Amino acid sequence: MRLRAPGADVAIAIALLWGLTPHHTAGQRLEQTRDDTTAVTSRGLTPEAQTPAAAAIAEARKQLDAGQAAPAIATLEPVVSRLAPESTERREAVQILGQAHYLSGHLVEAIPYLEEARRAQPLDPKLSYALGTAYAQTRAPVKAREAFARVFHLVPESAAAYLLSGQMMNRLELEDLAEAELREAIRRDPRLPEAHYLLAQIAIFRSRLDEGLALLRKELAINPAHAMSLYRVGDVYSRQQKWPEAIDALQQSIWMNPYFSGPYILLGKAYSRTGQPGPAEDMLRHAIEYDPNNKSAHYLLGQLLQQTGRPEEAKREFAIAEKLQGDIK
Repeated sequence: MRLRAPGADVAIAIALLWGLTPHHTAGQRLEQTRDDTTAVTSRGLTPEAQTPAAAAIAEARKQLDAGQAAPAIATLEPVVSRLAPESTERREAVQILGQAHYLSGHLVEAIPYLEEARRAQPLDPKLSYALGTAYAQTRAPVKAREAFARVFHLVPESAAAYLLSGQMMNRLELEDLAEAELREAIRRDPRLPEAHYLLAQIAIFRSRLDEGLALLRKELAINPAHAMSLYRVGDVYSRQQKWPEAIDALQQSIWMNPYFSGPYILLGKAYSRTGQPGPAEDMLRHAIEYDPNNKSAHYLLGQLLQQTGRPEEAKREFAIAEKLQGDIK
């Protein structure tokens, strides 16, 4: 069964943890292949499978290190069933197949291999992290939470485990599963930091602004210095065009964390909409100072400069925004 591949950031994180990076040199790959070939001995192989199996494992590892997951699967799957249970060779083959299926988006196929690999290496957090994301995307939230709890050394039924599971599911764009996990986290510990904030993020994403605002207020009652909650309060008020309230929350956010460009951009917009071009320009230039590649900041600054009679400066900002948009594409 083929499901959606892991999100790009998640897949990259796991590939890096597994050492499957695109910047290996040819020499490093050769040394890895030599090491793998040495590691694959004849122990545990049936006589007829001995030489082909050792060669297949080394070749599949080489293919996977080169980012060729599908060829690695094709190389190993005909061989793995002939490897003796509990042998070193089967453990290595199973781990390669789990990694290759996972990175190919074959999550249902990856899970049995990853589980077998984890049983052989129960303390390896990389395998539990991959299993957690695979279980989440195959909509098995209990197993996903158990796997994530192992990664972070938490009790699976604790409020903290529900929080972490919800955060991971939200990153995977599984908002319905994430929302259920986060609500259970709050039920178990109503004053758990971050839980109301993460629920608010989901509510705002789904345009439930009043609900999101109420959840943010609950988060701030627990942690009044939570800069991201203050920023999102300002974001909600900006969407509702309640500019004085937005300005107040966004300024508080900057006082808590002056190095994040988001509040400066929204403040620039809010000051512009309330007829304060000077403070608006200051905020947008601060945003660009902290995040020079933010196209929205350059575009809004271009609009402001155009409105205040500085067309040449405006053209320069529009050109930067257009170039950044092209780079994103």
